Amino acid sequence: MRIEPWVEGMPDPSGLNVRGRDVHTLDWGGKLVFYNCIVGGAIDARFLPSIFKGVMEKMHNGPLTGSYARDIRVSVYDGKMHAVDSNDISFKIAGLQAFRQAFQQADPQILEPIYRVEVLCPDDLTGAVMGDLQSRRALVEGMDSEGHFQKIIAKVPLAEMDGYSSSLRSLTQGRARFNMRFEGYEPMPFELQKKTDGRIRKRECGNVKNAEM
Repeated sequence: MRIEPWVEGMPDPSGLNVRGRDVHTLDWGGKLVFYNCIVGGAIDARFLPSIFKGVMEKMHNGPLTGSYARDIRVSVYDGKMHAVDSNDISFKIAGLQAFRQAFQQADPQILEPIYRVEVLCPDDLTGAVMGDLQSRRALVEGMDSEGHFQKIIAKVPLAEMDGYSSSLRSLTQGRARFNMRFEGYEPMPFELQKKTDGRIRKRECGNVKNAEM
């Protein structure tokens, strides 16, 4: 199995004999593009739906952080089967495990939810509010004047908005207000992802130790 990031309009996988292609729109956003590249009858075509089910199950449960996986191309190009013992559940498990292992080795990118945040604050407190937003990895997109108030428009990672309501109230003595709405997903900064990966590996090692006790 080969897995790759998928983007709209990309050419078919190179170096493989493409025999079939299915595009699946995922319930949680994004797509899974599933290629049949089996040659020589290494795996009977009737088992491909089972492999697909295994891949989908792992994409739903999250092979890295427990979060949904999205926008991935999977090409199944080789394998083995037994004329008597092969069955659907075996190929589903094989597909799930192959996808999990390949995903972890493919240097995946974690996407984080980004929210559009609009803050209405008094003119004299604009600098303090802006500084607090920037400390939360905000990307300020613009400002508008509304009387003696300024409306700051920014995109902020959801992870950085924890406790923002209390912080803004304290910073402005309750003279500011804000609203936020989901904007989309964007790649997590490299250094932050590195820390997240480290925490995940540490947790997984702890789980293994607990299982061995």
